[in-house]
Amino acid sequence: MAPLADAANGIPDHAETRLIDIAGHPVPVVKGGLYDRYRSNPPLAVIQAEAPGLDLGWFKGLEKTQVDMGFASYSPNFYYQNSRITAVYTADLERLRALMPTAVLARTQPLQVWPGRGLVALTAYTYDYCDNDSYNEIALSIITNKPGTSNFGPLTLAGQSLSKDFWGYVLKLPVNTELARVRGVVGYNLPKWLTPINRREEADAVSYDIVDAQTGKVDVVMRGRKLEGLSHEPELVTNSFTNLDHLGRLAYGYATSRQTAHAASLKTDSMVLVLGDGSLSRYIRELQLGRMVKYEYVPAFQSALYAPKPL
Repeated sequence: MAPLADAANGIPDHAETRLIDIAGHPVPVVKGGLYDRYRSNPPLAVIQAEAPGLDLGWFKGLEKTQVDMGFASYSPNFYYQNSRITAVYTADLERLRALMPTAVLARTQPLQVWPGRGLVALTAYTYDYCDNDSYNEIALSIITNKPGTSNFGPLTLAGQSLSKDFWGYVLKLPVNTELARVRGVVGYNLPKWLTPINRREEADAVSYDIVDAQTGKVDVVMRGRKLEGLSHEPELVTNSFTNLDHLGRLAYGYATSRQTAHAASLKTDSMVLVLGDGSLSRYIRELQLGRMVKYEYVPAFQSALYAPKPL
């Protein structure tokens, strides 16, 4: 029997763990958890038996295929029960361009919403139940045009909003389990690192405390309002990212989400972002964030994340 997991790894203290190998990395997972048993390919009948209240109808129309992502896995990866908060801010356009590799910039660029200003999205995810167990994740991404298409700034953003088909370049992606970190780094070449991310449920808000991995102190706090007037009309949204694979080749990946409870606000006080003195706070400050232009509160969604492909 493996020792009890460290809470800093996002695995409950009381859970038994075992080490598995992913591309040469020893990774602690919950013993008897979904990933331990099925390696990203659990039968939907098992999910239904373990979570009988979940509606799995959408997943029944999606087909998994075996893929080599630097390790054997299945695509898409299923996320059965999740929530998120997202804030979109303006940021310094030249700084955003400087953070993107030249090869990526040749095919896609940050959207310019007005002279000298681009957009970034800051999202806090909670994956309560998914193929790779459960974890929290924070995504900081530049909003871009679709590779190979014209970039008309606000018009392109409006088009993406209407089609619910968004593109971006991921800058930072901390997670709170080693399983999520290794899968993301090896399989998707994404900028993930392991650090505690604590979600707090309040009467009128959802808060995330992001700990600095070096100091062990809370560095970034995101506090998003629980918006009223939620829509329960299912809505499909696709989020795609462009990056370089491990061989330096252009690649892209995407996730399609089925949002079953969602609301948005343009009020700037819908999200409170508190920055500290750690590395992530310093990085965010260098982006020279301006006003928040949109906030999204999505307390219920499902998602399918597809393995990356050459662009």
